[in-house]
Amino acid sequence: MTAQITDGLNYFSKLTPKRIWNGFKVLTSYYFSRLTGKPQLSGYPMSISLEPTTTCNLGCPECPSGLRQFTRPTGNLSVDFQKEVIDQIADYTSYIIFYFQGEPYVNPKFLDMVKHAHGKNMYTATSTNAHFLNEKSARRTVESGLDRLIISIDGTTQEVYEQYRQKGKLSKVIEGTKNIVHWKKELNSKTPHIIFQFLVVKPNEHQMDDVIQLADELGVDEVKFKTAQVYEYKHGNPLIPTKEKYSRYKRMADGTYRIKNKLLNHCWRMWSSCVITWDGLVVPCCFDKDATHQLGDMKELSFNEIWQSDGYNHFRKALLTSRSEIDICTNCTEGTKVWT
Repeated sequence: MTAQITDGLNYFSKLTPKRIWNGFKVLTSYYFSRLTGKPQLSGYPMSISLEPTTTCNLGCPECPSGLRQFTRPTGNLSVDFQKEVIDQIADYTSYIIFYFQGEPYVNPKFLDMVKHAHGKNMYTATSTNAHFLNEKSARRTVESGLDRLIISIDGTTQEVYEQYRQKGKLSKVIEGTKNIVHWKKELNSKTPHIIFQFLVVKPNEHQMDDVIQLADELGVDEVKFKTAQVYEYKHGNPLIPTKEKYSRYKRMADGTYRIKNKLLNHCWRMWSSCVITWDGLVVPCCFDKDATHQLGDMKELSFNEIWQSDGYNHFRKALLTSRSEIDICTNCTEGTKVWT
């Protein structure tokens, strides 16, 4: 709990008067839009996700990157373009997630990008499978100023881990975690805040207590259990856990499955955040993995021109009118509350 408080205080230390005022404008715009049914937006996003790469070394079964099933171009984010994006939003946006698809550490310039965003006093986060966290990259990670490091660890034995993290080695995850913990201590750094993220699926749900114990032994700051999104769920899926609390899907009387949460006609994310792909496409959220809803291209327009565009507001209007008709929303259980 102490580490979580420290992490929270670290984030709040990034909130300049401009960023606080921007957050207020975004929040009021969101509620006004919900009340009237007409999209209104003032301000910049409070957070963005920026994609370092589409490439991944693993082959997870529900991941387009792992399955190599993208229909969009693949590649690495360039340092120059990353700087251009950050420089346009840094005065108002406090939180940047260096992740969308792919394994961020595949991009050899990834930590240089983190360092640049850190220099703009932005809260920086990423998600990794930890296979690239050798001694050198672990030290560079701590030195980059990265604020939050989410490590995917979906099993506490190799046999269970590899059922979802296919082509992965649990020993590499543990080694990488130890390296980060070591360099935090060696450099007397409070960051990054290390999170073990455990994607709860049927093959690993019996190891939930074990991962808490492992995290404590390794010196990890926090463990988070995440529900798994599966593409084919209506007639069941071997990944859907038996523990209903950790499943996005509910089994019906006829044996079919449906999403547990109601799909409400509003989404905080459409006002507070967005995703920018490695090649400059702005898309509404992380559920649009193939960037099918392209709301603008930063190679042609500034971020603010895209964020405030008629096309973006048309998408927000469609969401306020009938969210169930938007394909990327139909398998979503997030975004219906502020501060999710």
